[in-house]
Amino acid sequence: MASTIQALPTEVVYLITAGEVIDSLASVVRELVENSLDAGATRIVVSLWPQQWRIRVADNGCGMILDDLQQAATAHSTSKIRSSADLWKINSLGFRGEALHSLTTLADLEILSRTVGGKLGWRISYGNGGEVVQVEVTAIAPGTVVTVSNLFGNCSSRRQGLPTVAQQMKAVQATIQQIALCHPHVTWQIWQNDRQWFTISPAATTGQLLPQILPQVRQGDLQEVKLQLPNPCTDAINRVSPNSSLNLVVGLPDRCHRHRPDWVRVAINGRMVKTPELEQTILSAFHRTLPRDRYPICFLHLAISPDQINWNRNPAKTEIYLNEIIYWQEQITQAINQALSISSNNLKEAVHTTRVSKLLKAAETKGGYNFNPKTPNSSLPTPNSLKAVAQVSNTYIVAEHSGGMWLVEQHIAHERVLYEQLCDDWQLIPVEPPIILYQLSPAQLSQLQRIGLDIEPFGEQLWAVRNIPTPLQQRDDCAEAILELSWGGDLQTAQVAVACRSAIRNGTPMNQEEMQILLDNWQRTRNPRTCPHGRPIYLSLEESALARFFRRNWVIGKSHGI
Repeated sequence: MASTIQALPTEVVYLITAGEVIDSLASVVRELVENSLDAGATRIVVSLWPQQWRIRVADNGCGMILDDLQQAATAHSTSKIRSSADLWKINSLGFRGEALHSLTTLADLEILSRTVGGKLGWRISYGNGGEVVQVEVTAIAPGTVVTVSNLFGNCSSRRQGLPTVAQQMKAVQATIQQIALCHPHVTWQIWQNDRQWFTISPAATTGQLLPQILPQVRQGDLQEVKLQLPNPCTDAINRVSPNSSLNLVVGLPDRCHRHRPDWVRVAINGRMVKTPELEQTILSAFHRTLPRDRYPICFLHLAISPDQINWNRNPAKTEIYLNEIIYWQEQITQAINQALSISSNNLKEAVHTTRVSKLLKAAETKGGYNFNPKTPNSSLPTPNSLKAVAQVSNTYIVAEHSGGMWLVEQHIAHERVLYEQLCDDWQLIPVEPPIILYQLSPAQLSQLQRIGLDIEPFGEQLWAVRNIPTPLQQRDDCAEAILELSWGGDLQTAQVAVACRSAIRNGTPMNQEEMQILLDNWQRTRNPRTCPHGRPIYLSLEESALARFFRRNWVIGKSHGI
């Protein structure tokens, strides 16, 4: 096997954004784990002895031959790029060729490796600067084991400036979890002081992996969307080829959210990155779907053609420059809208995907009970598939669909419909005679003018409003509604207030046709799960859940004690 690790030409070294990236235990783990992933590893074991400043990362990747091992820790030596042109087509997590070399100046470094199909494994110890100190044959399974010992041993002030061990271990855990989200197919075992600390099992998708990292979130609380996207290009011919992909996992706003925006995360080509523009796009897409001062759970992973990205902006490779940022923002917004909509393609029924659920379903089948068998993804309604059945307490609409039944709160469902209509078409219509308001403060007057109302003096402490939002024209309490709008907030706040006041009140009787029209309109909204204040609009009672509750899997004879 030919050697693949080579020293970079001087002109390439000068083009690379380099700097100190080995500054903590977590940074060592990140650099070594990224090398393992670049080597194709599907199983990674990280062992830490923090009080001894020792770290070991073992993987089942492709391994290295002896020539590569001897070159691996020298300055700017890498197998991942060869020339300056390669900086614009980076497909690996590491490309600077500096991680191992930096470690040899800060710690004792030892690497054991054996290639897949290789007959011999090798162990090499490195001295300061990356020179080879010792070479010997060793018994090892295919893959690589890197051991870093006595980290920062030659720089006691560095150790003293680091956070406590507990804080560093928390940073290590966060680092591994972030990387695992980007590579859900990998098995992770993490050890601390020779005891197993935590594990992350592989999953088919990121959405299936996420509950291992956020235990309070169930898989049924999440919606995953995968899209193939064309690269942004002015050339219409090239634009039709789907070179990029978007993987989105969102917490459904009626089921889960956070006190802080700590779970709005973006990854690009296998690495978590800081992209304020894309993070703000995500937050904006969830606007008026969550309660006040709450934030979404959202993980976005873009797999983008390398020529669309500049990784060479930060030594830790956490900050990037993304070409055609507006295009990607548009695609992300559309994907989130798709994830939050109601359709048979993206809504899973609200049942547990646990082993118990599978056993219950098996029991139902054996019990001879059959209810319209179907695939899980086709069990929830599409627009026009909800059938209004009845009204409970003049407040809740009972709706039937092929997979069970829903309870829909009529006021906030109508509020969502009206709010989106107002956002799409904010219309102010003339009103005659004008609506007279009394004793408006300068701030109230300014607020009404800010949202577009035509208002002018009409006498001593009197004001005439000559146009109003369309939904208020048939209301008897129009003056009270305008006063409510005068108390502040932006245009969207005004739209929410108008929608809330204009929506059908709870306690209002509705006939069958009226209920059906409301259900149909509500299902077509962009964000049908919650009202603009973040309240959940519907409660789903799926047939499988009803079957479990009423014990329809029981054998009748046994249930009678026979």
